[in-house]
Amino acid sequence: MAQPELTSLRSARVTAAHRLAKRSFRGKERRFLAEGPQAVREAVAHRGTGGERTLIELYATPEAAERHPDLIAAARAAGAPVLTATPQVIAEISDTVTPQGLVGVCRFLDTPLDALLAARPRLVAVLAHVRDPGNAGTVLRCADAAGADAVVLTDASVDLYNPKAVRASAGSLFHLPVAVGVPVAQAVAGLRAAGVRVLAADGAGDHDLDTELDRDAMGGPTAWVFGNEAWGLPEETRALADAVVRVPIHGRAESLNLATAAAVCLYASARAQRAPGGCRSVTSS
Repeated sequence: MAQPELTSLRSARVTAAHRLAKRSFRGKERRFLAEGPQAVREAVAHRGTGGERTLIELYATPEAAERHPDLIAAARAAGAPVLTATPQVIAEISDTVTPQGLVGVCRFLDTPLDALLAARPRLVAVLAHVRDPGNAGTVLRCADAAGADAVVLTDASVDLYNPKAVRASAGSLFHLPVAVGVPVAQAVAGLRAAGVRVLAADGAGDHDLDTELDRDAMGGPTAWVFGNEAWGLPEETRALADAVVRVPIHGRAESLNLATAAAVCLYASARAQRAPGGCRSVTSS
């Protein structure tokens, strides 16, 4: 087994990678960390809109390099330096309690809202006031699984590149366009101008999801706006939507958590859009 190239916690490379745990440094450098084989695999395969590779460099313990020779080879083939490091160095860089021995330094990959809208998305998740990074990453993963075309994180939501959000996305961060830091009113106005019906998901909504499905109202391009984990959507955000829709509770549960409600709403739209006559333009008569 090869000896680690990086052994000092004080080396310039280790210090620079460690600082990416803080949002201010991530924003300044426009770089973030992707931990574990799944995230690294997706980062290696991803390219920016200009063709630049997303993975800048990869840190690996010798043990992890031996377990994942395909990832090491793919990273090198993509032109990303691979540096072996001691477990202590990886732990210094990593945000997890039990690091998996692989940490990639990646370029930001968010998409401007205008570019996202120019692609005429059919299904979009808007995280309007989501503060928990685990929830944000999980909703992004749900959106990816449901076949959404894009995700928007407003300026009132958590940082997309928070390490917990990146992990919770389980690689989906690299699969679909994401716009960040957009004021919610701007996001809603842009989506509506692009022919997308905007629905706010709220447990106290006037419209019932089942009823919307039954009356065939879900087949067009749709954006779902999701709110804060604890207090939902503020009234001013609800007022921006075309309709405020609740997920019906048929049992005795008080409510659904954010990620579960998002999955139900996104899959309801995905199913309706794939039905005969689905995903028709909302701007046509």
